[in-house]
Amino acid sequence: MSEDVPGIVVTGASSGFGLATARLLAAAGHLVYAVARRADRLEALAAEQHPGRIVPLAIDVRDRRAVMAVLPGLAEQGPEVAALVNSAGLSRGYGPLADGDPDDWQQMIDTNVSGMLHCTRALLPGMIARGAGHVVNVGSIAASYPYLGGNVYAATKAFVQQLSLNLRSELNGTGVRVSCISPGMARTGFALVRFDGDQQRADDFYRGTHPLDAADIARTVVWCLDQPPHVNVNLIEIMPTDQPFALGLAARPAPDLADT
Repeated sequence: MSEDVPGIVVTGASSGFGLATARLLAAAGHLVYAVARRADRLEALAAEQHPGRIVPLAIDVRDRRAVMAVLPGLAEQGPEVAALVNSAGLSRGYGPLADGDPDDWQQMIDTNVSGMLHCTRALLPGMIARGAGHVVNVGSIAASYPYLGGNVYAATKAFVQQLSLNLRSELNGTGVRVSCISPGMARTGFALVRFDGDQQRADDFYRGTHPLDAADIARTVVWCLDQPPHVNVNLIEIMPTDQPFALGLAARPAPDLADT
């Protein structure tokens, strides 16, 4: 891998949107720093058809010390980090707030909010110093369209969206771009995590629908990154054709909400 090829950090790279994004970027010739907790999956990803283009980094984004021990120094070991894709995220539990599990809430906040902040804080100073860079945050349409049972998950994604817009304003004039991509219903392993491994419950939701898949979002991320430096994509909402909005899905007969 040539050292003049800028690196791109992708979090949540062991599954779902992050995995698909890492694969697509590597196939396009980028050097990808793949960040996730599961080292075995990252090693398998790195051994795929583009050897040398994916550097596995087994880091839990919730662990601020671990993030700060590795990510800020990436440019010293190789090419500069041109972009950060904050894709790590999850939803745990589903239902009324009054019946919710505080441990589930904390896990969502630690991953969806704190994890994104840790990684952004680690890499943003270098981007500002170089006068170039791009932070792409993966949000959710749940940030804008409420649905029954979404409560804390939706609130964490509202944080992602609002932080993206505020950061965009704050970085005006620095040459650093900020974008937020908000997917709708997508079939990944997301629903299985939300429903605590209940495969039938996750499968039932998608019956009779044609949801997005991880590759749809990966293509959107890459398109966003590929825009010329004078173009900043602030916010993209992307959802299946047969999904009106999250509120509409909540109203239709279905066992539960999934990856929105």
